Amino acid sequence: MRRRKFDIWAFLINLGFVFSSIVIFIIPLMLVFSVALTSEEEIYANGYQLIPSRIDFTAFAYVFSNMRQIVDSYGVTAFQSFLGTFLSVTVMSMCAYSLSKPYFAFKTPLTLYIFITMIFGGGLIPSYIINTQYLHLGNTIWIYIVPGLVSGFYIIVLRTFFQGLPASLSESAKLDGASEPSIFLNIVLPLSKPVLATVSLLILLDRWNNWYTALIYIRDTRLYTLQFLLQKILMESQAMQAMIDNIPPWASRQYSFRMPLESLRYAMCIIAAGPMLVIFPFFQKYFARGLTIGAVKG
Repeated sequence: MRRRKFDIWAFLINLGFVFSSIVIFIIPLMLVFSVALTSEEEIYANGYQLIPSRIDFTAFAYVFSNMRQIVDSYGVTAFQSFLGTFLSVTVMSMCAYSLSKPYFAFKTPLTLYIFITMIFGGGLIPSYIINTQYLHLGNTIWIYIVPGLVSGFYIIVLRTFFQGLPASLSESAKLDGASEPSIFLNIVLPLSKPVLATVSLLILLDRWNNWYTALIYIRDTRLYTLQFLLQKILMESQAMQAMIDNIPPWASRQYSFRMPLESLRYAMCIIAAGPMLVIFPFFQKYFARGLTIGAVKG
């Protein structure tokens, strides 16, 4: 009887902890949606509210006033994010698989070379000269993909995971006549879904939030990424509001319009982060290593 009561109390405590954790994470998200759907006048009058008294779509209407530009930026961001992530994971996984083999002749010098790239960088000016003058990637879609195709940190992570896989699997496959590419594709990659999914998600998030590349290399408005376009819209809105604030008092009645700067920031968060919130659950189940352990034991 006491054991049963203890189990009930443990269940209630766990349920309360889970519920409170959900509330802690849900409230900030609700606040973001609430502020994005609140008029600028109400925000200045009543502050941030968890539930808006009146729904206002001014911020979203302002962002989507140039729908063609938003669609183009979404397309550029999605293309360079997904294609770049796929190519990055493909190249780095093959490199990491080679470095994970003890019989690879150049294992030590290549590992040292990759480690050095994690500590020292070439700098902005040499990178700009190489990408624009030699590789001719400036103002093209490939500037988002090619320069950041390989990361030394992720290669080390993948190599460490590959080294943790039982060597008996590869040896058994070799005895059956399997080649290295066949072992890599049919044995190593299926067992490496957790680390591949984790690395893919981190790379995808980094590429999706990329705005600095567009600032440096892109001049064609059709090649703007979503993050850079939203930042550009926000900066233009702030500049316009500063001009309105500097209008003389005798003419201020004619220019009483106020830019939705506060609600605009939160609306941009929703527009930029929305696709990632949808994609994240598909990667979440691969974060644990239990899948690999189970596959090895089976």
